[in-house]
Amino acid sequence: MNIYVGNLAWKATEQDLETLFAYFGEVKEAVIIRERKTGRSKGFGFVELEDEKQARIAIEKLNNTVFLERTLVVNEARPKSDDDENDEDDSE
Repeated sequence: MNIYVGNLAWKATEQDLETLFAYFGEVKEAVIIRERKTGRSKGFGFVELEDEKQARIAIEKLNNTVFLERTLVVNEARPKSDDDENDEDDSE
């Protein structure tokens, strides 16, 4: 299951996310979304856990918890919609 992790500290790394979520199960992937031009974190990322049951437990336990001095927003990631893609095109 793919999990959205928001309100990340700017200093958070993919390794930090992987370590945080590994407690709940096998992490397939952990990625922080970054600005294309600067490489700076956008303050959110995604973690994919192998097992859906473990992912749901991770969401329940980690949402609204403090990590690197920020209160995380953790929920099931929803697929990117066509509207999201259009919004990116408008900003350039």
